[in-house]
Amino acid sequence: MKKRRGIKKNANMNGWLFSTPAMVLIGIFMVYPILWSFWMSFHKTRGGKSEFTGFDNITRLFGDPVFLKALSNTVLFFSIQVPIMLFFAIIIASVLNKQQLWGRSFFRTAIFLPIVTSLVAYSILFKSMFSIDGVVNNFLLDIYVISEPLPWLTDPFLAKTLIIIAITWRWMGYNMIFYLSAMQNIDPSIYEAARIDGISRWRQLISITIPMLKPVILFTSITSTIGTMQLFDEVVNITAGGPSNSTLTLSMYIYNLTFKFMPNIGYASTVSYVIVFLVVIFALLQFRFAKEEK
Repeated sequence: MKKRRGIKKNANMNGWLFSTPAMVLIGIFMVYPILWSFWMSFHKTRGGKSEFTGFDNITRLFGDPVFLKALSNTVLFFSIQVPIMLFFAIIIASVLNKQQLWGRSFFRTAIFLPIVTSLVAYSILFKSMFSIDGVVNNFLLDIYVISEPLPWLTDPFLAKTLIIIAITWRWMGYNMIFYLSAMQNIDPSIYEAARIDGISRWRQLISITIPMLKPVILFTSITSTIGTMQLFDEVVNITAGGPSNSTLTLSMYIYNLTFKFMPNIGYASTVSYVIVFLVVIFALLQFRFAKEEK
């Protein structure tokens, strides 16, 4: 009995020894920065000096037109891009789940491939493609869809549309893989019974597939929410937040406050916690909606 206790004690000690380095690194590079940024959100920093100002930074948010613009842009990208992306991801996953589809392995790989490309590389490529003399405008001109090149990078509406197209192209395949994996775990006899009853494929998707994918849909919607709220690379490399801040996001505004404008780490920390607050709110709403739909 004593020998067993000794073995168990040694095993516990070995476990702590193996996990301690990871815990220390997590504490240094994750926990400490989070706590430090929260403390700095109550300070005003100018020229390397820090001054405690209480809730002044929070009050400043409501009178900051640039912040309000970045907030509205971020929420707009989230409310439009995430539903569109998840909808097409489900549709494509449903098509690629068919056993009789020719070349489905190729199509799965091709649609998933954008996720492995460099964020900067694909952003620059999109900027080149959608420029005034880019391949997109040339193609639309050749097929007589437009009579003159579209100003994708200089028109506020088209710039927002371009950002939505870019992030949808990159992340749709990533979410498709989750849906495809979940669909393959659905019992085929359910679809067989539906076909015998004369239920159409579209009705099967709405009444069978989507209800059984709810846990995965909830997961992908939350991860997509987090990603969209942190949208940065595409905006910086494609439109640089323009024109006239029409594509400026909260993450880019935080970057500008920290490195581009007069550095104000305290106010930048406050803006960063707005992202945390939005993610928590939207995640709770999604959990609530999923719970009510059961």
